[in-house]
Amino acid sequence: MQVNGLAAVVTGGGSGMGAATARALAAAGAKVALLDINVDAVKNVAEEIGGLAIQCDVTNPESATAALAEAAAAHGAARVLVNCAGILLAKRIVGRNGPMPLDDFSKVINVNVMGTFNMMRLAAEGMSTLDPLNDSGERGIVINTASIAAYEGQVGQSAYSASKGAIVALTLPAAREFSGFGIRVLTIAPGLVETPMLGSLSEEVQEALAASVPFPKRLTRPDEFSKLVLHMIDNEMLNGEVIRLDGAIRLAPK
Repeated sequence: MQVNGLAAVVTGGGSGMGAATARALAAAGAKVALLDINVDAVKNVAEEIGGLAIQCDVTNPESATAALAEAAAAHGAARVLVNCAGILLAKRIVGRNGPMPLDDFSKVINVNVMGTFNMMRLAAEGMSTLDPLNDSGERGIVINTASIAAYEGQVGQSAYSASKGAIVALTLPAAREFSGFGIRVLTIAPGLVETPMLGSLSEEVQEALAASVPFPKRLTRPDEFSKLVLHMIDNEMLNGEVIRLDGAIRLAPK
């Protein structure tokens, strides 16, 4: 599928992998709508790339429906959805102060799983009625974001790992279901990525994290995530798959 001229929606587009993806899509000729619960976070990126900044709570059906409608009014119905919105929680199931509050676990699941599913179901419905783009009958693509924590969750990552494991498990059944519509579903599972969160750590800690990657011995750059997104869009035989983007790292227990 050629992305030039197509409408694309990126959630969590204000920074990190979401912002890098929005920039890459725009540079490839896509019309990009950037969604975030904090619209100020995406305004600068949207202005930079000539995109559209939209406030959206991905966990809320009405908010997501309205955001996709606003994007469609400006750019046409989305052919590409990239879900980058998500949150992280570092907390033990049973810690010094007792068991993890159930609300903490629920919040991570709600944003990372329900938010991803909510956007996917709504965007896919819109894509399903569009005209095919090529002889294969392709109508669109959904790319979700998991994490290598889905496979090797560390101590304190139970909620985050569970949420990303759900995204991994969702990939194949969604791809099988959407095959009748000509919509592909893929997931990227990044490793240690240069994000604002990691950037807040000391230089010493960042160097230690980078050294733990077998090769290349550095953190993943957000633009490397966006390059994989573009390849996934272009290569129509990629479908129903989860691809690790991690330099061969496997997380230790702690």
